[in-house]
Amino acid sequence: MEYKITLDGRLPSLNEYIKSLNSHRQNGAKMKRDVEECISWQLVNQIRGIELTPPLRMCFTWIEASNKRDLDNIAFAKKFILDAMVGIGFLKNDNRKNMRGFQDDFPEVIHKPKGKNF
Repeated sequence: MEYKITLDGRLPSLNEYIKSLNSHRQNGAKMKRDVEECISWQLVNQIRGIELTPPLRMCFTWIEASNKRDLDNIAFAKKFILDAMVGIGFLKNDNRKNMRGFQDDFPEVIHKPKGKNF
């Protein structure tokens, strides 16, 4: 079965997360906590009635406002998304037993993402 979940806003890149960690270790933890909380709030409204059967394959479509950020830095945000899914109990775990793999797509920029920047 296939489900579509949409998250609004620009998620931090790997470089932004590393910069936050390097400034002070608690800054990185706070960033991760804040981002996961925002993702969780958006997920809760979209996952009602959905039960997942592992192993799962997830496809991510990353829509950016510009082409400035490297693709690998953008795709790092799946860490925040998966951890938020585990945190709210939507996924039992994001280990290899429950996850089969990932696919990342980066379409041409058509419109600017809306929502909060972290």
